[in-house]
This record gives sequence, C-alpha cells and structure tokens, in this order.
Amino acid sequence: MDVRLKFLGGAQTVTGSKYLLQTTGFTLLVDCGLFQGLKELRLRNWDDFTEDATKIDAVVLTHAHIDHSGYLPRLVKQGFNGPVYCTNATASLLDIMLRDAAKLQEEEAEFARKKGYSKHDQPLPLFNTTDAETALSLIKSFEYDETVALCNHISASFFDAGHILGSAIVKFIIQGDTQEKSIVFSGDLGRYNQPLLRDPTGINSADILFIESTYGDRLNTFSDIEEELAEVVNEAFNNGGCVLIPSFAVGRTQLLLYYFHQLIESGQIPACPIYIDSPMAISATQVHKLHRKDHKLSEGREESIFDFPNFKYYRSQESSVNINHIDQGAVIISASGMCTGGRILHHLYHRLPRKNDILLFTGYQAEGTRGRKLLEGDDTSRIFGIDVPVKCNVRHINGLSAHADQAELLQWAGQLKEAPKLTFVVHGEIKSAMKMANELTHTVGWPNVIIPNYLESFELFKAI
Repeated sequence: MDVRLKFLGGAQTVTGSKYLLQTTGFTLLVDCGLFQGLKELRLRNWDDFTEDATKIDAVVLTHAHIDHSGYLPRLVKQGFNGPVYCTNATASLLDIMLRDAAKLQEEEAEFARKKGYSKHDQPLPLFNTTDAETALSLIKSFEYDETVALCNHISASFFDAGHILGSAIVKFIIQGDTQEKSIVFSGDLGRYNQPLLRDPTGINSADILFIESTYGDRLNTFSDIEEELAEVVNEAFNNGGCVLIPSFAVGRTQLLLYYFHQLIESGQIPACPIYIDSPMAISATQVHKLHRKDHKLSEGREESIFDFPNFKYYRSQESSVNINHIDQGAVIISASGMCTGGRILHHLYHRLPRKNDILLFTGYQAEGTRGRKLLEGDDTSRIFGIDVPVKCNVRHINGLSAHADQAELLQWAGQLKEAPKLTFVVHGEIKSAMKMANELTHTVGWPNVIIPNYLESFELFKAI
C-alpha cells in the first residue's frame, strides 16, 4: 500500500489548512480551511478546488476555526458528500461558525451588489446557508481519546490540543499489508498552564509528524495579563474613553471574560459594563457552558462566570448600533479578531477617530489583515470604502495568544520518545516555519524536517 500527502493549504502560511492524504482505495482530507489575509491567498478560495471533491471519501477536522474548517461548505458545493469527523465540542462550534460564515458571505455579496463595488453585475457568495447546512449534516463527532475507524485500514484518534474548545491533535494509524504506520497532525497547539483550557496532550510516537509553527520563531513570555489589562482599561477610563477589543469569537472572548471577571471582582478596574457584541461569540460562550468538562473554568464551580452581571450580551443589530453612542467607561469586545469582517468593522469606523479610546489587540494578526496594518501603525484604515483616520491609541497584549510559542512547540515535540522519520513544519509564515525547522533539526536533532510548498506532494510510505 502506498501513502501520499499533498499540501492544499497551510504551507508557508497560517491559513487555509488542507492536507490531502491518499492511500490505496481511500482519500482523506485533514482540515478544510478557508484562506484568509493576503488577497492573493483569499483568491484561492474562489478557484475550483484543486482535486475532484467527489472523490474525497472523508474529512477530519482538528478544530472549528475558519482557517481549518471554513472551506467545508465550499467543498460540499463542489460535490463532496462523505462523513466529516471531529470532536463533540468542535461539532457544536461548527454549527455556529459555518452558519455564521455563510451568512457573512451572503451579506457581503448583497452589500457589494447594492454599493456596486464588485466587478460582477450579480456578485455571488463563496457559499450559502444551504451549503453550510448540508456540510453540518455530514458531521460525526467523538469524545477526546476516542478512536474511530475511517475505513478498513485507517483509524483516527482525537487528543486535546489545548488551543480552543474541542481542538484536537489527530493521530492516524494506517494498517498496511505488512506494517502499521502512524501519522500525527498537531493541529493548532495551545499554551501550557492557561486558565481556560488544559495543556496539549503529549504524543509518544509518530512515524510522520505535522507540526504547526505560527509562533515558531518567537517566545511569548508569560506576563501578568490581569495587570496589563487593568492598566489599559484604567488609562482609557481616566482619559474619558472606552476600550475596543477585536476578539476571536471562540476561545479568546471567553478567556477575556474570565480575566475581566477577575479584575472587577478584585477591584482592579471599576465595575464597568463589558459589552460582548458578537452573536457568534455569544453562541460560542453558550457552547462553553454546554461542554463544561472540556475546559477548566467549571472545575469547582456550580455557577458559570459567563453569567456575571457586568457582562452585556448584545445580539441584535440595534443594540450593536447603540454602543456607538457610549463615550466612556465601557469595554467593547467584538469579532472578528483580525478585523477582517463582522461587527468589529462598524466599531472601528466609529472608534478609530476617537483620540481618547484604546484599540487593544490581544492575539495574532496575520499578514495582510486590517488588524496587522493597524498594529503596524497605519494612520488610516479603509472601511466600507472610506479611509478612516486612526487617532485612537493602539495597544497589544501578547500573553493571551491561543498558540504555543517556540519553546512550547519544542516542549510538546520533545515528548516523542523517538524522532519521527519525517516531520513537516506547517501553518506558519515562512520566517516562523524556517526558524522552527532549524530548531527541530539542530537543537532537537531530528532528521528530515521539511517546510512544504503549496500544492507540493510527498510519498510518505511505499508498499507498507
């Protein structure tokens, strides 16, 4: 039996993760993410899929983030109709995120039609709600540490990756004619010793390893997050302003709520309103309440911190608009985390020109995104076709990242008892991937560490 792998995304970029695993008689797609960030990457989403979608037998998802799952409705639109395997919590999040992604696609197409800025007379969405619902109907979900047979010669097991709720490291066992081989995909790995999620599960062995490298070139030293958040909030309030936080709806928002709960309870910041203005973040918070055993916030608690009275959950568009009239003394959390779409754009439109407000980034901003440009000091930001002046203060806190840094990636990799026969460094911009590959090769001493190219293919095993 021959086993091959083709990189359809997540190669020298932190987005669009898709890995095509082909064995005799079975074709599997590991992750099915949308490309985000740079326009040249986003345009790939609109191309016909590089493979025949009807010939893919199954999809396995490491977690629910759109750069790992968001292409699934598009894949369905092009003919895929096999099972989609993931963890139970990931399935719950996908039910929110894929519907939301489809709605955004439809709204953006309609907005482009009305405003006339599309080159098409009738701009169409990348996929629609029907495609998303069809994709959701294909999902089969499992608990952590559970093993599922994908076909008669491939099984998959899910282990806690500590990145977001439900995120998984996936270990595939391939039974050949004479040998058994293991292939491990790290997915996105979380940080160690975090208050919300558990540490990434250690893996003892892998013949082939795929390891992410988002922060493969840097150390994100642990800082006093509560102290840093309190400093930003109090500065904004003392200046008569507000704090606006672009936040990922899943994971980051819930972690922020934990910290703001702690800060208000301890008196480090005033008992101010914390507005959560993201329907998806609100729904994701409900999922965290549903899957209490998959995170640490419920340990030793009967009540949920997410029911704290200072948290104001705003679902309606009317409520969202009303936040624009608040001049001071409030924290506003809205999506998307990289300012690429969603309600955060309306808040940026109104808040960027306000010199007393603080725009606070709490996570990674991919190359080419609006968030990255604002963080790098752009003095205007184009929103809804208008160049909005940036007069507010722009700040960044590192310690809230959901991604393991270089030391933590090496810590996780170091738990393997033997070096993999082949290691692929994926899901990282080229600088990060190169540094991670260098560390694995020269510091850890692993042989055969490769940074793949987009659409590059490899023979993993021959005649096993």
